[in-house]
Amino acid sequence: MQNRCTFEFAIIRFVPKVEREEFFNIGVIVFSKRKKFLKVKYHIDQHKLKAFSSDITIEHLEEYLKSWELISIGAPSGGAIGKLELSDRFRWLTACRSTIIQSSKTHPGICHDPQKELDHLFDNYVL
Repeated sequence: MQNRCTFEFAIIRFVPKVEREEFFNIGVIVFSKRKKFLKVKYHIDQHKLKAFSSDITIEHLEEYLKSWELISIGAPSGGAIGKLELSDRFRWLTACRSTIIQSSKTHPGICHDPQKELDHLFDNYVL
């Protein structure tokens, strides 16, 4: 039991037309304060992307997601947000927004390994 730690996660969604509230899952973000873990994992299904929107290219979408990834790892190219504390970066990434990339509400959990949990959630909710 001592090896277990709390974590939080959110599902990353692509919302092509915010006013229609249609979306599909493209990634997962997992945060564990105790393990000092914050990571984003994503995959864009090209067929779903084309079915949902002909206006957005995969390259455009990946640009947004790469910035999320840079912020999550605290890279200098993550800008001012990337310099914040781990928990603040997670809260910023999961904040409610009305853009084409959104996250679900955050959900808590308990795990042994946040990376394995990220992979598991990714397999279940994205692939």
